[in-house]
Amino acid sequence: MIDAADVGGVHIKYLYHCRRQLWLYIRGIRPEHLNAAVQLGEAVHDTSYTRNTPVDLGAARLDFLDGRHWVHEVKSSSRPTPADQAQGRHYCHRLHEIGVDAQGAILHYPKTRRTHRQPYTAEAAEQAVTDIADVLTVAAARTSPERLTRSACQGCSFTDYCWTE
Repeated sequence: MIDAADVGGVHIKYLYHCRRQLWLYIRGIRPEHLNAAVQLGEAVHDTSYTRNTPVDLGAARLDFLDGRHWVHEVKSSSRPTPADQAQGRHYCHRLHEIGVDAQGAILHYPKTRRTHRQPYTAEAAEQAVTDIADVLTVAAARTSPERLTRSACQGCSFTDYCWTE
């Protein structure tokens, strides 16, 4: 299936948002391109901070890295979520694995013109390792995790899969 090196930012985001979504994504079920919220997020990403170059780390692709080694991520939501923060930690972890001393993540929210800065600490490094292990646990499960409550699924591109009886 996947191993630790295959875990990317989308896996981490789905781990925090919905483990069932993660399980389906790992199995190749990917209806995101049909979802208006995903399309909006891509548009925000494509039109914000266009002078910066994305950094491809294989399974992970971060928006950009500045000269002081801060990871920058552009988000379409209006405020930080645990999933956003986990992605920032994950990207810092991946950079540390290849010898880049990432200082932390700066999450950009163009909709509200705000940023959220989170230093990459020893605790954050431990959590990033735990998150990868949790993704692998979900990946290894024979059956999908339980779906969330319907209200938690609002706007999710997997709603039809989870809620069609």
